[in-house]
Amino acid sequence: MASERMRVLVTGLSGLIGQAVQRHLDPATYELRSLSRRAVGGVESFRADIADLNAIQPAFDGVHTVVHLAAQVGQPTFESLLPANVVGVYNVFEAARRAGVKRVIFASSGATVSGWEKDEPYRSLVAGRYDGLRDWPMMTADTPLRPSGLYGATKVWGEALARVYADAHGMSMICLRVGRVIEEDRPRDARERSVWCSRRDIARMIERCLAAPLSVAFETFFVTSKNRWSYRDLDHARAVVGFEPVDAAEDF
Repeated sequence: MASERMRVLVTGLSGLIGQAVQRHLDPATYELRSLSRRAVGGVESFRADIADLNAIQPAFDGVHTVVHLAAQVGQPTFESLLPANVVGVYNVFEAARRAGVKRVIFASSGATVSGWEKDEPYRSLVAGRYDGLRDWPMMTADTPLRPSGLYGATKVWGEALARVYADAHGMSMICLRVGRVIEEDRPRDARERSVWCSRRDIARMIERCLAAPLSVAFETFFVTSKNRWSYRDLDHARAVVGFEPVDAAEDF
């Protein structure tokens, strides 16, 4: 008898990362469901604003894992960040808890630590000044947080809240500090040669997290491609969930 497919709810499935995930995941293994403000073709779609907890709750029924990608991006005002990145994150986690969801995979960001790019040697790395650079301290999940703006600060909030839900409610909560994922799917400047993540690599990482045992109770992983000039550690993701990026900025 064929094994039952895992039902996965993805918020923001229509975005760049969501589209990559939909293309990558085997429909024989994963049954995708979308939660967004517009319908997504090819999957069961729930249309609601994540800032409205009661409106989104039905989308979580019968779901094993939630992949929370929906967010307000960039460096807009706090007022524009508040509904999706603060209230919305709480609502998604809480709706998942109420529905008995086993795991939430939260798309955090390298912006939680990118403030360190103001200091050497990271300042030179992201500026493309490589002369004399042989090695440098890689940032890990234990590196002190230093968000570079309000957007990064909201992602710090999401990570802290994920820790609360793991500890208080026994949910598996995985935070992915995603690098720079862009429409062109290739690095365009020196900084992106450091922090770029291909759409293929982020989709592969999400799949590894979906397949991880529930004994992975709480983790924070950096996710980039295997870039020569990266400062973000991938060894932890490799050791815990077997993530192996296949792309590199130098390929371009």
